[in-house]
Amino acid sequence: MDVQEVLKLADDLVFINTGKHLDNLQEVILRGTLQGQKYSTIADESHCSEGHIKDIASALWKLLSEVLGEEVNKSNFRVRLEQVKLSNLWNFNNKDCVHIGNVNVCENSSQSPKLPNSPIDEEPLNKGNTEPKLRQFLAEMPKSGIFYDRTSELTTLKQWILHENTRLIAILGIVGIGKTALAVHLVEQIKHEFDFIIWRSLATSPPLSILKTNIIQFFSRGGAPVPAPNADGVVVPENGATTGGLPLLNYLQKYRCLLILDDVQMVNSSGQLAGNYQPKYEDYGTLFRQVAELSHNSCLVLLTSEKPREIAALEGSNQPVRSLQLNGLGVEAGEILREKGLAEDAKLSELIEQYRGNPLWLKIVATMIQDLFDGSLSEFLSDDTLFLGDLESLLHQPFNRLSESEKQVMSWLASATAPVSISKVPENLQLSRSQFLKVMQSLGRRSLVEKIPEGDRTFFTLAPVLKEYVKTNYSRPNIEKEARSPL
Repeated sequence: MDVQEVLKLADDLVFINTGKHLDNLQEVILRGTLQGQKYSTIADESHCSEGHIKDIASALWKLLSEVLGEEVNKSNFRVRLEQVKLSNLWNFNNKDCVHIGNVNVCENSSQSPKLPNSPIDEEPLNKGNTEPKLRQFLAEMPKSGIFYDRTSELTTLKQWILHENTRLIAILGIVGIGKTALAVHLVEQIKHEFDFIIWRSLATSPPLSILKTNIIQFFSRGGAPVPAPNADGVVVPENGATTGGLPLLNYLQKYRCLLILDDVQMVNSSGQLAGNYQPKYEDYGTLFRQVAELSHNSCLVLLTSEKPREIAALEGSNQPVRSLQLNGLGVEAGEILREKGLAEDAKLSELIEQYRGNPLWLKIVATMIQDLFDGSLSEFLSDDTLFLGDLESLLHQPFNRLSESEKQVMSWLASATAPVSISKVPENLQLSRSQFLKVMQSLGRRSLVEKIPEGDRTFFTLAPVLKEYVKTNYSRPNIEKEARSPL
């Protein structure tokens, strides 16, 4: 078998197990393995850490081992696949379909492969039937792409979820910072620790009743019976805790589940301070509190650009509620720019700093530099004006959610030539001290302001990209004079 044949066979096996094809990094690892490369070499060529490559490879060998019912590792990978090819386990029934064991896979089918008589869309073959089967419902999870170094963040999340039984986690950050990408890789690394994994997007702002019904349908399709109520009509799980008869929470107590909700900010109101729910969406806050406070071994992960009030109120180092604030990448962001053909290494750090290491922002601006400046970083950076280009439309969504008072304060921050103190309220803002502090807190929860500690004081500023956006869209000449120096 040549390299392409081996990769095709491996891809079919992974598809059988997960309903998903090999992602780019998995294929790179397998190709490198077939070519005799070390993990360090694969990591260098993939622009990520050796540790991350080892983690992905380990999960992949485990997955293939489960499918084949025998150990698969880096040293025997090719031999095991060639044995499969030559054995009766692998048979071609027709030109479109492949038969592996008890599973039929048709290349033109958009459905995940199914075990006979199974209601589950995605479930690994479990040869010994001694471990719980994994049910994944990940149709709304984006495909994994090239992953830029977030090793420390992944380590933190795995520690919280797998070792500290954290029940509610918020991954926070401004648009483009990589919240979803981080969560996708988190799922790939810890999915075998759970009975159920469900990923849902709240981008369309579904009412909680509809979301819960949909998720419970997933449990039902996965073969999970509805937990039975007691004589009082209340479900009592094996640990004795009650949930007030809320079916979704019953499942989270009975099974070990990983539930990811993306775009959580979309159930909040626009035009108000951060954390205010849309009318008739307040029950989301109730759900978050119940997930945090009830005893269970499941975990709910929220991906959001606005920190929920429930997280702010309940989180703590000794609490089962945590938040992870994502900041921009450092020197690792240079790989994004090199992939876009920007080769002036001496200028990369300057561009990364201007765009705060935000992966999506850098991809957008790198494309603009290629289109308008023929890839010349020096020419692009020689202009005093910070170019936004397509970034401006990307920032419309978070800024359109701001209240009028937040827009006023953002204008004040944008026109300041140095980081400012909030020890007193600028007169032209026409806000009370209490209102001003609430606005600053809200902007912090939206990841829109940067804090700079100096001694026993804290100053505030905006990232250059946000300053330029605000000056372009929310110019307030009447407060510019006062904002030129720190308070």
